[in-house]
Amino acid sequence: MANNNIGPKRLVVGAGYGMRDWLAQRVTAIMMVLYTAILLISFLTGRNFTYEGWAGLFAQQWFKLISAVTLFGLFYHAWVGVRDIWMDYVKAVGLRLTLQIATILWLVACAAWSVQILWSV
Repeated sequence: MANNNIGPKRLVVGAGYGMRDWLAQRVTAIMMVLYTAILLISFLTGRNFTYEGWAGLFAQQWFKLISAVTLFGLFYHAWVGVRDIWMDYVKAVGLRLTLQIATILWLVACAAWSVQILWSV
């Protein structure tokens, strides 16, 4: 029987490897660009440039939701990028694992804090 490298024990290398992360980076970047455009349009068309005006914008449920989705996209985008940096440049496995765990903890803390901030307005 020939080893055709197909099936559950195949070696995962080549063109398809990393496609999910590459696509996630592009999708989350598009999300952030769209959110920035919405925020810019809201700013340029608004008349109330005070704290109360911005708080009123962020008090709306739809705006809180797109802000939260965009922030979660930002955190995932950051995770993929920083993880790749650790994998490419930190060769010591123990140090790389420590840095990855620290990154995950930091991003989860930032996500929790952003939700707290968004829903306190």
